Amino acid sequence: MAEDWWSRWFKRRSPFRWFFGDIEDFMRDMEDFIREEFEDLSKWVPKDLMREKTLPDGTKVTEWGPFVYGYRITIGPDGKPQVEEFGNVKPETGLGRPRIGFQEYREPLTDVIETNGDVKVIVELPGVEKNDIKLYGTEETLTVSVDTPQRKYYKEIKLPCKVDTQQSKSSYKNGILEVTLRKKEEKPKGEPLKID
Repeated sequence: MAEDWWSRWFKRRSPFRWFFGDIEDFMRDMEDFIREEFEDLSKWVPKDLMREKTLPDGTKVTEWGPFVYGYRITIGPDGKPQVEEFGNVKPETGLGRPRIGFQEYREPLTDVIETNGDVKVIVELPGVEKNDIKLYGTEETLTVSVDTPQRKYYKEIKLPCKVDTQQSKSSYKNGILEVTLRKKEEKPKGEPLKID
């Protein structure tokens, strides 16, 4: 950025030029640091989250996102708080500087409600069509995934008990997926024995 004549004159004539020189050096170092951080960040961000864009004045920029991170705190049945993270950005811990992990898929917010005979799973999937949602179930887990150019969601949900996937019902309305799974009847293991 070109300096105007006033700032050049002021730097040469001012008795505080030592102070302003330090500020300029600090700002230059800060710009270098930010540029290096963004270059380092571009190595970690999945290519699906980066897009090249040309502004009206012809300037080319790289657009990143969407990035989503959030958490929810609820009180579990045992009275203890439970923290659930969601989104496609996760803080990573380890030695050295803190890092942020980026995922191609966004982890949706979910609720699991257990009743007497059923397990109900509620998943927030805004902005997708019913046909784009894929459900996979086992006795102990339910996997929800969406893979479209606009939205990518993925979550494997651990269920609180064993379920019968053959007896399931699901509905999707206004961005909310509800899946109801019938609990599997627990039969005692082994053979009955006769007492003499």
